Parts: sequence; C-alpha cells; structure tokens
Amino acid sequence: MAPRHSPTIRQRRFGAELRRLRDAVGMSAPAAAERLGTDRTMISNIESGRFGISNERLRRLASIYECDDLELIDALAAMTGGRPRGWWDEYRGKIPPDFLDVAELEHHATGLRTLQTAHIPGLFQTEEHARALFDLFVPPLPRLEIELRVAHRLARHNVVTKAHGVPYLGLVHEAALRLRIGGRRVAKAQLAHLMEESERPNVKLLVIPFTAEGFPMAGDTLMYVSAASHHLDTVEVDSPIGAVFIDSPTQLANFRRRLDLVEQVALNPSESRDLILEIAGGL
Repeated sequence: MAPRHSPTIRQRRFGAELRRLRDAVGMSAPAAAERLGTDRTMISNIESGRFGISNERLRRLASIYECDDLELIDALAAMTGGRPRGWWDEYRGKIPPDFLDVAELEHHATGLRTLQTAHIPGLFQTEEHARALFDLFVPPLPRLEIELRVAHRLARHNVVTKAHGVPYLGLVHEAALRLRIGGRRVAKAQLAHLMEESERPNVKLLVIPFTAEGFPMAGDTLMYVSAASHHLDTVEVDSPIGAVFIDSPTQLANFRRRLDLVEQVALNPSESRDLILEIAGGL
C-alpha cells in the first residue's frame, strides 16, 4: 500500500495498538518483520500509521504477537485495507485536520460520551450558534473558513440521526446553557433545539447544575469515543491549541471512571429537560 503523508488519528490509533501487542510479548520490530516476511522498516511504518496493512497480514501479526482476543482482532481487521473517503474528506486542507479526525472517530464509534462545561455539545449546535462561536476567535478567522467550519459541524450531526444512530451521552454544565452566545434570540433557539435532540431514543443529555458540589474534570471539554473493542477507545480533549487525542489504557480507564463520577452529580434526563426549559423561559 502507498505510504500516507499525514495519517489520521484513527490510522495512528490502529498502529499504536499493534505496537502495544508487539511490546506485550517483548518482540523487537526487526524480529516481527522477519516473522512476517517483510522489510524491517515496514513494522515501524505500520505502527506509525504511515502504511496500511491487509486483513490477512493483520491476522498473521496477531498470531505472531500471540493475541487471542478475538474481539480486538476483528475490530483491528475492520480497520485494514484502503480507507474509503468519508464526507469529512471534502474539508481536508480547508479547516484544521483535528476537526476531520473528530468526525472520523465519531463516524466509526459504537458509543459517545461528552463533557462540556462552557459550550453546547458540537453535535447539537445550531447553525447560528456555531457561527457566533467561530466569530469570537482572536485573531478573527477568514469568513470562508468560518462558513466551512460551520458546515462541517452541522454535518457531524448525522452520527446520531442516521439509521442505528450511535448511542450518545452528553454531560453539559448549567453554565454552558446560560451563556448567550449570539444573543438572546440565538441562545433561545439553541436551547429549543437541544430540547428536541434530547428526545431522540439514542441520545441522553444530562445537566450538571450549579448546585453540584464539585466534580472531576470541572474545567474540561472532552469526548470519549467507544470502539468495537474497548482496547481501541480514544479520548479527545479540547485545548487552546487544538484537540489532544489520548489512547493510553491507564488514562482511558481513568477517564471512564471520571465520567461515571460526573454522571452521578448530574440531574436525571427529566430534571435536565426541566432546567433547560426554565433557562430558556428566562431569555
């Protein structure tokens, strides 16, 4: 397969898991290459996400690495071969690459959990709300890039609306609901849209009220992406310089525990909708 000049986060995630399997049996890259019958640099290129691998070779590597986790092997096998173009690829080179990585992760997810303390979840932002957010950037973004970012954000919504939409749990702080991004009219319309989305059978929106007495990750904005095998889960954390992607098994386990704790301090779905209605009524 032809080398990739800029592998996506999902491609790098695939390679990182193969590296973990190799490390688990204490095998060097040259030794793995010899067992696979390939050049020694091939293994490092696969593990960096620069080269793809066939389904057959993936399963041979899993056998070489003595991996007997059939769920993981099947999940990795589903990531082999040529990567079909996704809808997000039309934005490549036009908006930041981490926007595209997020969309690709969401597309292949088996479940999503998000935490927002200052923003409405991106999947449920209205067009006017998203545009108003991008208008706040300093220095200002070019108008064309703003419109491309808005269009991309709206297109992401499909992951919850498509047939067999991905299960989604959103934890949203009350502060994010009270921020009047774009003014009263836009904010009121945004809350009405959030109410509609919360009625979807695969969507669960929980509000963390001001009365909550503290919770883990109180200042964070993040997304936990579940994969077909939990070994392939990924966490995306927003930062001032862009998205940070995390795949360490220990860190993934810690994020799962933290999100469980945050969910415990959030209002239930009915109480959350009542609070959203109350806030909208005050606008």
